[in-house]
This record gives sequence, structure tokens and C-alpha cells, in this order.
Amino acid sequence: MTVLTGAAVFSSTALAAELTAEFADPAWDGEVIPEGQQCREFDGQGSTPPLHLSGLPDGTNAVLLLFNDEDYEPLSTDGGHGIVGFEIEPVNGAALLPAVPGGTTEMPEGVWLEAENRDDIGEVGYLAPCSGGEGNLYSVQILAVRYLNEEQYEVLAEGYLQLGRY
Repeated sequence: MTVLTGAAVFSSTALAAELTAEFADPAWDGEVIPEGQQCREFDGQGSTPPLHLSGLPDGTNAVLLLFNDEDYEPLSTDGGHGIVGFEIEPVNGAALLPAVPGGTTEMPEGVWLEAENRDDIGEVGYLAPCSGGEGNLYSVQILAVRYLNEEQYEVLAEGYLQLGRY
């Protein structure tokens, strides 16, 4: 799959089906960000959580994860902490997404940065939770998509998962 930047949404997400996401690592509970999963600025080596997705519609060939800090307005929407894409081949409507390291633009095969974080602290790629322990709420918006070409994709399903507070 070609790495895409600034892809245009081809269909309305308002009509998309809902998918289900669960943490694939018990350290993640949706309440508190696990120790060490914060940004480097606060002595962490944060990665995206590994996720098990279900309810993926036929035709899904990729997933976009839009990470947000819901309590810090500049990074609270549209992937303020970065957007990570995963090439997938669902089995029975399900897929497992591996953890991906933050603070880098180097991605494993089949994974790409759709958009880097919008913060100005100098950390590239996905920005792990970085509030310094102020109790901010972190979340991920999940889009199951079918890429149509190098500039357009169709949103087939969407979901939301609360990552926890840091």
C-alpha cells in the first residue's frame, strides 16, 4: 500500500457502520495510561496500544487511528497526537493491530504515518500521552477504510476507544 498524506474522505462517516475495539494488552484499561506509555518529554517510551478490532465490514483494507488529547484543545480532534495507518486483511471481520512506537517516523512494514502530531515540542510521528500527569483524557478515533486510490478512501466503519488519563 502506498503511503498516503492528506487523503480525502470519499464518503460521509455519518453513514458508516460502527466497529468494536478492545485493548489487546491487559496493561491498558481505558482508565489510566500505563506506566512508561507517556511521551519522551516525561521519561516515557510510549507506543500506540495494540488493539483487537471486530465488526470490520467487507472491503476494509486499512485502518486509520486518530489519536487525541481531549483536554488540550489544539490536539483534541482530527488526530492531534498523530494519525497512524495500518494495512489489514480482516478475517471474519476482525483484525489485530500491533503497537507502534511513538516519537519516530520509522514504521514497521504495512504501517504508515498518515499525519504527524500537531504539537510543537519537537517529537515526530505519533505523540504518546504528554500532559505531564495533569489527568488529561486520551482517546483514539478508529476508521475502517477502503483505499480507492492514492488520494481517496471510503470510510466503511468507525469506532472510538478511551485510552485513559495521564
